Amino acid sequence: MELSPFLFGLYKLAKYAIYPFTWLTLAVGAVTVLAFLPASPRRLRWIQILSVSACVVIFIPGSPLVAGKFLGLVEGQARPLDRSGSNQFDAIVVLGGGVQREGTLRPRTELTDSSMRRTTCGSDLFREGWAPRLVLTGGDASIFGQGPKESVEMKKLALRLGVPEGAITVETRSRTTYENAVETRHMFGQASVLLVTSASHMPRALGLFRKQGLKTTGYPCGYLVQDRPGDWSGTPLDLIPSVGALTNSTKAINELVGTVVYWLIGKI
Repeated sequence: MELSPFLFGLYKLAKYAIYPFTWLTLAVGAVTVLAFLPASPRRLRWIQILSVSACVVIFIPGSPLVAGKFLGLVEGQARPLDRSGSNQFDAIVVLGGGVQREGTLRPRTELTDSSMRRTTCGSDLFREGWAPRLVLTGGDASIFGQGPKESVEMKKLALRLGVPEGAITVETRSRTTYENAVETRHMFGQASVLLVTSASHMPRALGLFRKQGLKTTGYPCGYLVQDRPGDWSGTPLDLIPSVGALTNSTKAINELVGTVVYWLIGKI
């Protein structure tokens, strides 16, 4: 089922409700408004509550110590591919991870770092002979207006990496991971596929692809965390909040909530 433009935009915008930075912005904004209103014990109490809430968001999801363990739990579900086997798949399927449009400063459309890593991993697997076909999936995920299609830009990189054009299939309709899975099933039926995506995204993607009846093996790449939570040892500096840690916590929350939502509606 393909979402209408309105529902797709609503789906994308609704995700901001779960982001820690959104909570932080709302808390700080509310404190600012209350600070300019006439003083009262009740308003002072709310300012105190919201100030503490803002600090909690900064020092918990914004802590590298917490973010590393949290995201590590998600990425740890994506087991690396056992390369010692001799499995042959019908296709290597690479999920798009976004594109950046050209503008007055950026001279041309570029893949995001996530899309570049995924495409590179998929191209390497193709050259190693894991499957006779490389499938690049992802269309225009713009909420407003029209933008470039992810898979078209990914194909340009795959060609530069030495993948023959005749071995590449480009799927340009899908805009979400669920649609990636549906479109892949439409193309290949119940084929065996080697799925390539970011490690944090792999658990959710695997569930969606397998629900469609595809015999799916995951190849996670682009790990953001070095060690599993139980093996991870930090330093006192990891208690200092950082933008990178807040980003990693956001990725983990996004994947966990996305998995739960897809499970509740029966897609996983």
